[in-house]
Amino acid sequence: MFSPAALRGVPAPSQQACASHERLAQWIRDEIRAAGGFIGFERFMALALYAPGCGYYTGGSAKLGAHADFVTAPELTPLFARSLAAPVAQLVDAGCTHVLELGAGTGRLAADLLAALAARDRLPARYSILEVSAELRERQRAALAACPASAEVRIDWLDELPPRFAGTLLANEVLDAMPVALVRREGARLLELGVSLDDDGAFDWRTREVTGALAQAAATLPISDGMTSEVHLAARAFVATLATMLDRGAALIIDYGFPRHEYYHPQRHEGTLMCHYRQRAHGNPLVQVGLQDITSHLDFTTLAETAVAGGLELLGYVDQARFLINCGITDLLAALDPRDVRRYAPAAAAVQKLMSPSEMGELFKVIAFGRGIVPPLVGFQAGDRRHRL
Repeated sequence: MFSPAALRGVPAPSQQACASHERLAQWIRDEIRAAGGFIGFERFMALALYAPGCGYYTGGSAKLGAHADFVTAPELTPLFARSLAAPVAQLVDAGCTHVLELGAGTGRLAADLLAALAARDRLPARYSILEVSAELRERQRAALAACPASAEVRIDWLDELPPRFAGTLLANEVLDAMPVALVRREGARLLELGVSLDDDGAFDWRTREVTGALAQAAATLPISDGMTSEVHLAARAFVATLATMLDRGAALIIDYGFPRHEYYHPQRHEGTLMCHYRQRAHGNPLVQVGLQDITSHLDFTTLAETAVAGGLELLGYVDQARFLINCGITDLLAALDPRDVRRYAPAAAAVQKLMSPSEMGELFKVIAFGRGIVPPLVGFQAGDRRHRL
C-alpha cells in the first residue's frame, strides 16, 4: 500500500509518518474485513483523511507550504486576502460581524484578512475557525498571534458547526476534501466503487450495485456508459446543514470544480479524483493512506440546487479571476512600486497564477449563498455565471 514509485524524487517520509501510515492501513483493513470484504470509497476516503490521530488531516504531518504537499491561494500572496476583504467588509457593514472560517490552513488567510479589514476599519467582532487538524491549529494560533489586528477581535476555535449562525462563512479549498462516493455506469447498471483487499492484504478496487441514498443521488446525474465519477453526498449534506443553521448572512465558497454539464462531460470519463503528495499530483488514492491528500472537484450545480432547496439565495457564481478583479486585486497590485523588485515580482507572479485561465483563474470558482443579504455582493457584480449552473 506504500508506493515507492509515487515517492521517487521526493524526500522519504519519516519513521513516525510511516508508523502512522501503517496504523491507519491496519485500521482500514480491519474495517473492511468486519464489513464482509468491502467498504464504499466514501468511507475509505473519510478514514484516510479524518481517522482520529492518524488520518491525513488529523495526524501531525505538515500539509501546507512550499515544502509540504500543496499550496493554497492565501499562501501565494496577501493580495488574495486583501481582495477577499472587500465583500467581507461589505457584510460587516450589513451587520455580519461574526466570521467563521472552515479549514483555515496555516492561518495565513485569517491573519491577512483581519489586517486588511483593520485597514478598512471594518474588523468583525468575532473570528471563529473550525479546524480538525491539531498541527494546523497550532500554526493558526502562531499566525494570528503575530497579527496586531487579532488583538481587537474575539478569536476562537470550534470543533463542529454551530447549530445557528449569523455572519460570514468562508470556505477556501475545503469542500474538495469532503469524502465522495464513486460510481460507474455499465450500460443500464450503476455500480458503486469501493475498496477491498487482495490476497496480500493490499487495498484493491471492487464494485457492487448502488443502493439507498447513493442510488437515488446517482440516478439524477448524467453519467454516461463507461464513465466513472464522483457523487458528492457529504458536500450536499454540508450545504443542507448550512441552509438550516444560517439565520442571516452569507457563505463564500472558493474551490475548483465545474457546473454539472461540464462535470459529467464524457471527456471526463474517469472522474476528477486527485491525490497530492510533496507538490506532486497523481490519481491513486489507495496508496500512502494518511500521508497524502485526496480531493475531488466540486459539482457546483448540485451545491446551488441544495442551497436553494434549503431556502438560501444564490448570491453569485463566478470564476476566481473575475471574482478577484471585481474585488480590486489589479488595483492592489498596481499600488505596489514595480521598482521594488523583491516585493513586486513575487506579488505579480502570484496574481498571475491566481488569475491565469491555465492556472487557477478559470478552474477555481467562487459561489455565494445567503439569507437576508441585499445583493449585489462585491465580487459578483460583473461576469456572473449563475445562468450556466
